[in-house]
Amino acid sequence: MIGESKMVILITGASKGIGYAIARHYTELGHSVYGISRTASEIADSNYQHYEASVDDEEKVHSAIRAIKRKSGRLDVLINNAGVASMNHSLLTTTDTLKQIFSTNVYGTFICSREAAKLMIRAKYGRIINITTFAVPFKLEGEAVYAASKAAVDSLTHIMAREYAEWNITVNAIAPPAVKTNLIAGVDEKKLKKLLERQAIHKYGVPEDVINTIDFLIRPSSGMVTGQTIYLGGV
Repeated sequence: MIGESKMVILITGASKGIGYAIARHYTELGHSVYGISRTASEIADSNYQHYEASVDDEEKVHSAIRAIKRKSGRLDVLINNAGVASMNHSLLTTTDTLKQIFSTNVYGTFICSREAAKLMIRAKYGRIINITTFAVPFKLEGEAVYAASKAAVDSLTHIMAREYAEWNITVNAIAPPAVKTNLIAGVDEKKLKKLLERQAIHKYGVPEDVINTIDFLIRPSSGMVTGQTIYLGGV
């Protein structure tokens, strides 16, 4: 059970929003927690160490994983939370925006997962959690590029689950309901209300909803759960 044994956990996008809440949660439980994000973290705890890097920077991610190996000897859990979005009509979306979103959401998730899995394979154990979105099954207008990037993350989740299964590494994804973070700060309230109405449960989520699901997925006893995308709030 969570809390009974200490884990080594890496969280991307850990300096704010849901990633910050996740990092605080597992740090306070006494696990060895590492964070990666483009900005500094406010978490000051002996159980937490932060690396300032973009997740699509292959060299810096590789360096961070090597540092984790030196300090902790293993990596039990990777939570690919880092992500960027652009809520805009496809006709108004620039190529630069397209590249930025795919670089962080797809390249970053792939690079971090690949490098983490190399370390997990040594112990023949690991848990990888990817954060995805309702924009994929809901096919939300104005989110073509963001949804496409997360659809790629869904595919990575399902295929990596098969590729890594022989080493007892599970790969799953969580799609949070609308949570009031910086990611949706600029989204029109009417659009958010329409999104909530399409969910089975018509209300905003909170970071604790995501954390509760992560708690379940990273348990050693959840080893048969892999290749799944869990939509909190219901599609």
